[in-house]
Amino acid sequence: MINILVIIASLSLIIWVYLLLFRGGFWLSNQRIDSNLNPLNQYPSVCAVIPARNEADVLPISLPSLLNQEYPGHFSIILVDDQSDDNTGKVAQDIAENCHKSEQLQVISGQPLAAGWSGKLWAMKQGIEQAKKRENLPDYLLLTDADIEHHSTNIKELVNQAEQDNLAMTSLMVRLRCQSFWEQFLIPAFVFFFEKLYPFSWVNNPRHKMAAAAGGCILIRRDMLEEIGGIEVVKQALIDDCSLAAAVKGKLQENSKNPDQGIWLGLSEKTLSLRPYDNLDSIWNMVARTAYTQLNYSPLLLIGTLLGLTLVYLVGPIGLMIGLIIQNQIIAILGGITWLLMTISYFPTLKLYQCSPLWGLSLPLIGLLYGLMTIDSAWRHWRGKGGGWKGRVYVNS
Repeated sequence: MINILVIIASLSLIIWVYLLLFRGGFWLSNQRIDSNLNPLNQYPSVCAVIPARNEADVLPISLPSLLNQEYPGHFSIILVDDQSDDNTGKVAQDIAENCHKSEQLQVISGQPLAAGWSGKLWAMKQGIEQAKKRENLPDYLLLTDADIEHHSTNIKELVNQAEQDNLAMTSLMVRLRCQSFWEQFLIPAFVFFFEKLYPFSWVNNPRHKMAAAAGGCILIRRDMLEEIGGIEVVKQALIDDCSLAAAVKGKLQENSKNPDQGIWLGLSEKTLSLRPYDNLDSIWNMVARTAYTQLNYSPLLLIGTLLGLTLVYLVGPIGLMIGLIIQNQIIAILGGITWLLMTISYFPTLKLYQCSPLWGLSLPLIGLLYGLMTIDSAWRHWRGKGGGWKGRVYVNS
């Protein structure tokens, strides 16, 4: 029995050594947009498309942040009021009028949800189609959420990065709100797990197959979106951002004429999400909405994920405690080193979110909670209640 415990503890330690040394340096959280790039001689036109369903409460902060962008080129905004019942469209128009930017904003009323589409993507499609009707077609589309507060030079920096680094798609993982106890406990870990699943340095390597994006802030070349077949290619995807990134990167890698063109994903400290997660229930629902989707609705992948979470996050502290209880130094040392490595790896993400390093010790418990959320996500899917969002449930997504 002791030998089995030593093997399990050793395997967990080996996994963490691999993660820290060979998983694209995901834990360093060092993929940031370069705000010091030289300005362009001429800036391309950009049109922001905002799908908005019952967002009247956040628009007074988020919409002015776009209307007042310091962007040298032509910039316009299309907001799609997606069947809201809180006067989202009227609130948006009033905000633009108060900012003296009415000509910059166009609000369109979204049509009823079409079969085979998720709500956000259906609204986005309508906004993109409206942009394509304009006499001067935009060079870039900014696909962004209604609850994002963009810092004043965000679009300029995104375009600089895209133009100077030959990017077809540029995306920011905006800084999620991290104020309440539950946000500090679970939100940095959400970003940490996302980076571990999709190491940003691999995403940003044109020759690596890894692709991902963060849906709150995506700048994409209009011609590239058309080349992959439009937003329709991901119309049923609940994890639409990563699906879109995969479609774009796949198309780029097929094109041998421009092998160095790529996509880019990085972290932002200045562009913020306004969405509050003040209690466990709100964060739980956010994760449970798509966790089982990420596993392709596979029971085998679910079992494998739960075993993996146990091996990666729970074996270290449990091994340390068992080793101390049975007075086995080898098991205790293996478990202690594993827990230490896991804690250290979490520090850069905690620093990004301005949280105490002591939260690093809680990563095993956080891993346990995320495992339970994943189980709940599968249970919701099996009951036909998976993918619920904004009053809609996507049973077969």
